[in-house]
Amino acid sequence: MRVCVIGGTGNISTPFVPLLLEMGHEVTLFNRGQSKPSSAYDAHAERRRGVRVMQGDLKDREAFEQRMQEERFDYAIDMMCHNRDDAISCIRAFRGIKHFVQCSTVCTYGVDYDWLPATEDHPLRPITDYGRNKVAADQVFLEAFHRDGFPVTIIKPSTTYGPKWPILRQVCWDTTWIDRIRKGKPIVVCGDGKAPHQFLYVDDAAPAFCFALGRSRCVGRVYNMMRPGFITWENYTRTVMKAVGRKVDIVGVPLANIIAANVPSADICATIFAHNVIYDSSAICRDVPEFHPRISLEEGLRRVIEANDREGRIGNSDELMWEDSLIAAQRRVGAA
Repeated sequence: MRVCVIGGTGNISTPFVPLLLEMGHEVTLFNRGQSKPSSAYDAHAERRRGVRVMQGDLKDREAFEQRMQEERFDYAIDMMCHNRDDAISCIRAFRGIKHFVQCSTVCTYGVDYDWLPATEDHPLRPITDYGRNKVAADQVFLEAFHRDGFPVTIIKPSTTYGPKWPILRQVCWDTTWIDRIRKGKPIVVCGDGKAPHQFLYVDDAAPAFCFALGRSRCVGRVYNMMRPGFITWENYTRTVMKAVGRKVDIVGVPLANIIAANVPSADICATIFAHNVIYDSSAICRDVPEFHPRISLEEGLRRVIEANDREGRIGNSDELMWEDSLIAAQRRVGAA
């Protein structure tokens, strides 16, 4: 089949493009051609040979829609549809397609849950613009399915990590915390570190997208996509230490103190990582049985750390003072 991937060079899509080729599909990427080459996925470089790239801008709606209609793809996977207008344009662009897969997000649920693990029928209460815009896009696709039979499947990943990302931590986006561990410095977690979370390595995500294509039972469905089970942020942090090969102290700091300290990029903690977030992925495991995550968290983290080391993306922790200041203040409170 002729498959178009909108994007195709990002964190999640980089591993699934070679899998599409291995499955015998003819693969075309549509993107701006602006992603820099990375050694993070050297292992996939050879496997990606034969991929066709069409350069273009999704925001040039008329040109994009015309090119997609001229190509007449059988399947499409969209990694770049972020809002209502994007979705409307995609439906026009892919009129007559056999199957369309939209990459959404669990951020559509928000953090106020009626039950856990959250299933696909849970009420949507997004608290970020990103989540709200994805809700709007998903609604356009589902309305088109129910109204016109547009053959969409919506996949909602949770935290899907890989070599293209920095090593995730709970309290903020940060490139220095692996350096802290290597230097024996303590690490901050939010609260008591007991908030549960789910992590999926990108290579394990690939089958969910690729093997959903062409399956009639997946059309019109919404799926959560994550590794079954969960781990607390405290134990996640200890797993990172194990992958690094050094143990350090973990210091719990209240979320309010983290926010008050103006920790850079701490919004990721406030809007999701500080909360109890567990999702049910049993539906996609049932309908796409090829999706069965195999890569352990420790092994996945080792791969990400190696990629970050190779590309010099681990910063110098001595240049940042906010973590030491937070830890010192918290220890003074504990000693009082």
